[in-house]
Amino acid sequence: MPSPAESALPPPSPDASAHSQQLAEHIASTIVTEGEWIPFSRYMELALYAPGLGYYAAGARKFGSEGDFVTSPEISPMFAKCLALQAAQVLKDVGGDILELGPGSGVLAADLWESLKEMGTLPRRYLLLEVSPDLRERQRALLAQRFPAEIDRFEWIDRLPGKIRGLVIANEVLDVVPCSLVHRDPGGSYSEQGVILTEAGFAFEDQPLQDGELKRRAATAFPPGDYDYLSEINFAAEALVRTIASSLEAGVALFIDYGFPEREFYHPQRSMGTMRCHYRHRVHGDPFFMPGLQDITAHVDFTAMGRAAEQGGAEIFGFTTQAYFLISCGLAVLVSAGDPTMTLSRLKGTSAVHRLIGPSEMGELFKVLGFGKGMPGPILGFQSARDMAL
Repeated sequence: MPSPAESALPPPSPDASAHSQQLAEHIASTIVTEGEWIPFSRYMELALYAPGLGYYAAGARKFGSEGDFVTSPEISPMFAKCLALQAAQVLKDVGGDILELGPGSGVLAADLWESLKEMGTLPRRYLLLEVSPDLRERQRALLAQRFPAEIDRFEWIDRLPGKIRGLVIANEVLDVVPCSLVHRDPGGSYSEQGVILTEAGFAFEDQPLQDGELKRRAATAFPPGDYDYLSEINFAAEALVRTIASSLEAGVALFIDYGFPEREFYHPQRSMGTMRCHYRHRVHGDPFFMPGLQDITAHVDFTAMGRAAEQGGAEIFGFTTQAYFLISCGLAVLVSAGDPTMTLSRLKGTSAVHRLIGPSEMGELFKVLGFGKGMPGPILGFQSARDMAL
């Protein structure tokens, strides 16, 4: 019997249900093969990225009003216009390429290219690292339609380049990197939450956490107390950031996502973690609902990401909210260029821009972490922003 939360979710089509069932059977087979228990990170990996079946590897529409969620580039082209001003600074100082991780619908790449073209500051290449064959085709179709004479300047890649020069953009990427779920019981014992197969379907089950890095991190990061505490630790996301930092010869990497510094991420009041699922613009907490048809995400521990960037040899250029970053890049100036009567207070009142910078929308929850190497001066998006402590 479905839970009350599941009952409130719109039913999928018969084809979508069949697809989800196929993925569920694949995950169930994996659980049996791998010892009747898999860590949640493994379940999340399969649910999102199993070849041909996972949420990001199959063909369902994910972005925009017809999908499951809307990202900043779809909300307003002002997001890309602000990033273009930041990109122009980087390209003028160090040259090179733009590398976008997880380009989604391709709207950010298209709007960013258009703005840079207007400014006369195009990158040598625009690299798109995309794991989904379906999304690749949608991105390619959009970019070919908007820039038919320049489509050869866009290059899709399967893995990170060994050396990177220019600007790296990762908008809402870290939140979908598979994470570990760690549970501390009131007695102070640590376990890893995993997934088993029952007669009713998938279910959570804890296994004692052996001594090692995962247990050490939890013991260090979790707030003290004799109460149940469950949260995420994402070593895979840290490894991605560390690799980007070590591969960056010169330039800037921007990671934009919802999350907190460690002191807020592992807050006593956040005792049930941050893992959430997105289905048809509804947010709920059941990762076992219709696998393959919904996104599974977790907030980002930006302190851990900043530490990983420094371990990769990069310098932290700034950490601030999305609102302050966009305003520092020149959001108000861009909008007033089209409407000289537009003030910042009026700007915040416009619906699309309000979603980008409003404190109750993306403005405060979404953060921007910038790091890099070889930049001669202050980074535009952080030079007048309210810098936050990692």
